[in-house]
Amino acid sequence: MSSSSKDTYFIVTYREPSEGKIVSLKAKTVTDSSLGLSFITISDFIFDTGSLVVNPAEEEMKKRFEGVKSLHLSIYSIISIEEVGAEHKGLKFQKDKSNLVVFSSEQPPPTDK
Repeated sequence: MSSSSKDTYFIVTYREPSEGKIVSLKAKTVTDSSLGLSFITISDFIFDTGSLVVNPAEEEMKKRFEGVKSLHLSIYSIISIEEVGAEHKGLKFQKDKSNLVVFSSEQPPPTDK
């Protein structure tokens, strides 16, 4: 479970199940869901609507999530979760039972023989 400080927030990019389009959403809290192991909960949404320039996509998202306390998403619809801020600690889920090993994606350059 991860809750964040004032300066830290998450950018969750996911595929909208009903329309199939890619959506990015800013939130202060990302936790494991009470719906089961294959869901996460996103809450404390952040919308940047205080600037002078109006972003129609941001306004649409604000209207859509108005009154929504939390969003439960399937892990299969999530494309990425980015933690932004100076004091981020990483995501820690209470019900995580995986033994995930991440290998470097960098491959050594080929050698000509």
